[in-house]
Amino acid sequence: QVQLVESGGGLVQPGGSLRLSCAASVSRFSAYTMRWYRQAPGKQREFIAQITSAGITNYQDSVKGRFTISRDNVKNTVYLQMNSLKPDDTAVYYCYSIGLWGQGTQVTVSS
Repeated sequence: QVQLVESGGGLVQPGGSLRLSCAASVSRFSAYTMRWYRQAPGKQREFIAQITSAGITNYQDSVKGRFTISRDNVKNTVYLQMNSLKPDDTAVYYCYSIGLWGQGTQVTVSS
């Protein structure tokens, strides 16, 4: 069964860091563009970052310089390193690829 499973969310103080992981149970993982989205309460789901099969990355402006997306094609996993977190980063974070969504992982930034 093809699926995406996120992990690594939690509660962190403003200015702190978290690293999210998304493990993909798919063949040919290295061939796919992987994306992260987030959805805050009462808001639409929004694009955060993506990494192509060639390793080219793209970010939403609000996270540039603070978030880094990377991938490990041996472990079939994509990561989102989040630094300098702000309360506005509070949301459920989702992994997306090949028409599939993960179940999401909650990130709460609060003092």
